[in-house]
Amino acid sequence: MSFDGIFTYVMTKELKETIESGRITKIHQPFKHELVLQIRARGQNYKLLLSAHPTYARVHLTNEAYDNPAEPPMFCMLLRKHLEGSIIETVKQVDLDRIIIIETKGRDEIGDLSVKQLIIEIMGRHSNIILVDKKTNTIIDSIKHLPPSVNRHRTVLPGYEYIAPPSHGKINPLLVNEETILKKLDFNSGKLAEQLVQHFSGISPLFAKEAVFRAGIANRATLPKSFIAMVEDVKLGRIMPQIYYHDTKETFYVLPLTHLQGETKTFSTLSEMLDRFYFGKAERDRVKQQAHDLERFITNEKTKNEKKLKKLEQTLKEAEKAEQYRLYGELLTANLYAIKRGDKQVEVINYYDENGSTITITLDPQKSPSENAQSYFQKYQKAKNSVHIVQEQIERTKQEVDYFERLLQQIESASPKDVEEIREELIEEGYLRARQSKQAKKQKQGKIELEKYISSDGTEILVGKNNKQNDYLTNKLAHKDEIWLHTKDIPGSHVVIRSKNPSEQTILEAANLAAYFSKARQSSSVPVDYTKIRYVKKPSGAKPGYVIYENQQTIYVTPDEDLVIKMKKTV
Repeated sequence: MSFDGIFTYVMTKELKETIESGRITKIHQPFKHELVLQIRARGQNYKLLLSAHPTYARVHLTNEAYDNPAEPPMFCMLLRKHLEGSIIETVKQVDLDRIIIIETKGRDEIGDLSVKQLIIEIMGRHSNIILVDKKTNTIIDSIKHLPPSVNRHRTVLPGYEYIAPPSHGKINPLLVNEETILKKLDFNSGKLAEQLVQHFSGISPLFAKEAVFRAGIANRATLPKSFIAMVEDVKLGRIMPQIYYHDTKETFYVLPLTHLQGETKTFSTLSEMLDRFYFGKAERDRVKQQAHDLERFITNEKTKNEKKLKKLEQTLKEAEKAEQYRLYGELLTANLYAIKRGDKQVEVINYYDENGSTITITLDPQKSPSENAQSYFQKYQKAKNSVHIVQEQIERTKQEVDYFERLLQQIESASPKDVEEIREELIEEGYLRARQSKQAKKQKQGKIELEKYISSDGTEILVGKNNKQNDYLTNKLAHKDEIWLHTKDIPGSHVVIRSKNPSEQTILEAANLAAYFSKARQSSSVPVDYTKIRYVKKPSGAKPGYVIYENQQTIYVTPDEDLVIKMKKTV
């Protein structure tokens, strides 16, 4: 767990320096487990993200923009009632646990002074955000309710007394000396990192493994010194927030982790690092849950059409035998005198072969020689007529496979709003039944919104994240002389540079966006075509999002997530 007690300690100090004594101006709850508090402090505006997500629980300042629901949830409205306009008196950590308390002071409905505590418990799937009246220590409400039937130790429901999570009785590492450490460790038992985690509060296996690694040959002389040195770095603010990319995994921490091998990226603050680390992760998790049924349906449709394509190609192979059936019919007609009813086969000379070779033709013994010849002519006619039909069906089935492939790619990079537009598109195309819900009707009436990015020279770039957005961007919004980009022969987003004569750098950055929002996101040297909008056409009757284009040029780029974030942050 990267977000351990030590990390919480440093994060609390960071928040104290930025938002303490600030005023809470707005509160939003964009998702079920996340809150965003807008705070005005020291002449600046801050956005504080509080998350009780089962996998991505955290607290930090953020620069990300979140879409808010049309109607705020009940917990959000309650927080607005109690906290909006209040001053943040203190931000503190409980012991060295992953619990942060934001204490606020404001006035209630009748104008009396009121002190509230917003308690954020960062504990994996047990994470919670709880609003407590400090005077009575009573829970006003929480983002997750915990009835007595679920937890015997404490009940988290409105009106109940707030009881802190149980303490494990561990020693606070910020207060220890070498002697205390030596008393707690058994060097003969081994597994020293596990022993450190077991006896000292607030430290994760990451911290413990680093202490053991820095000790070299970990013994009674070296390990206490390396442990205390790391603790001193934390206390004195000698930190280095870094993200580590190792063994196809990503890890972050507040101190340098020399025991990990791989690439690192350093940040100036913990909040900046967490903003980068969690970029898109929580949203993709939400999309995965929201679009699970949709993804399964699209995958099944794609698989069904791929099987149909194989059958049609087999049918086409058989249909291509038409000329052979015609030859058999003509040779039988020419040799009727040599055949009698009851024959199962006949060997005849092939007059069409210069060498005069013979051919053995299978016969139906129940039919006369003339009927056998007519049977082969009928097979010829049927096969000949079916070739054209089968070829048309193959082309249509290939388009279906390509369509569902594009939808699957779009779901990978979709936001919750994008998923609803994909669902709406499938309803309009007749693949799904319409859902008669208020949410669906509101979504249908909603305006199409595109993601905006700003290149390094200030040029606006628009990205379509699904077929509805792609059609709107390419066929309605963009000017005919603006530049359009798309990955070459790879499913992906339509990208438009809002300029008739963009710089080479802007084209490269837009190409990066096209590659990033495509099926080739994890690849290198991705080919991206670009041309003017006037050369991009939507064929009559084509599927949503499908276009053809000409007069294109191709450039090769490697998708860079940091560049995407940088262009998005500028907006």
